[in-house]
Amino acid sequence: MKAFVVKKHSKKEALHLTEVSEPTLNDNEVLVQIHSAGVNLLDSLIRNGEFKIFIPYKTPFVNGHDMAGVVMKVGAKVSKFKVGDEVYSRVSDYRIGTFAEQIAVHENDLALKPKNISMEEAASIPLVGLTAWQALVEIANLKKGQKVFIQAGSGGVGTFAIQLAKHLGAFVATTTSSANTALVKSLGADLVIDYKTQNFVDILKDYDVVLHSNREAKVLADSLKILKAGGTLVSLTGPPTPEFAKEIGLGWHFQMLMRLLSMSARGKAKKLNVNFKFLFMRAEGNQLSEITKLIEAGKIRPVIDKVFPFEQTNEALAYVESGRAKGKVVIKMR
Repeated sequence: MKAFVVKKHSKKEALHLTEVSEPTLNDNEVLVQIHSAGVNLLDSLIRNGEFKIFIPYKTPFVNGHDMAGVVMKVGAKVSKFKVGDEVYSRVSDYRIGTFAEQIAVHENDLALKPKNISMEEAASIPLVGLTAWQALVEIANLKKGQKVFIQAGSGGVGTFAIQLAKHLGAFVATTTSSANTALVKSLGADLVIDYKTQNFVDILKDYDVVLHSNREAKVLADSLKILKAGGTLVSLTGPPTPEFAKEIGLGWHFQMLMRLLSMSARGKAKKLNVNFKFLFMRAEGNQLSEITKLIEAGKIRPVIDKVFPFEQTNEALAYVESGRAKGKVVIKMR
């Protein structure tokens, strides 16, 4: 089968379109014919080798984390899915490879595709949907009437998180450019800040939750300042914490390293009496099934910027890296 492979870790290295062996199927796995794959900044970071310290992939490997497709075959112990089911998934770490024609996925990482959206729309959802769910529902426990600040509202995570936060009954503030104000308002944003002309720290105060996705140290420091006492900042960009290292089973030396890396952020949060949490989202089929219900009920809609043909996977990745995408970028296999 055809697949886009990382041959070596490098920012300058393109993915290579290669013939690879078809996946072998374990007892708890499902073989999926991929129709569409979502493209994420994570795919670039994995290719670049930026997460080698805690997710070491041995080259060559097939890249890609998001997909939607049809079940072709099921393992002997699979009980949740059958041949012909339309499914979608953010596949597990170490089991990635959605920039390909087929993939074997553990049944616990899969969910039935929402019936009211296309394969391309479904492929755009899993990683950003699970990121928003794990940040706002699982970690922050966002409640009706609370205030949440979602950075980069017109991006992939932002467009989903705004809708999820509104469904949960929160007041939503977000940042974007003036060109995207109408988009984020249509998704439910209550307060829109133009990051080019306004500074959010001068406008926002006493927020319960911040969904942080900016890599600048000053933005992180300012984001902590806008929280009320006891509030929670969930960071998607780090620095990673020792708790995170422990959760994913890294040894004590990695836990110490991440303690040092996050010392400044954790210290600032403690001084302000707020919580600093790092999230590296995980595959989770049950949570994705909850997201399916919200999409089928019309509570959340996919937001797609561009769909690229499979052969243009490198161009799709470059477009995501440009930071210009409004919502998600998707690759269409068939």
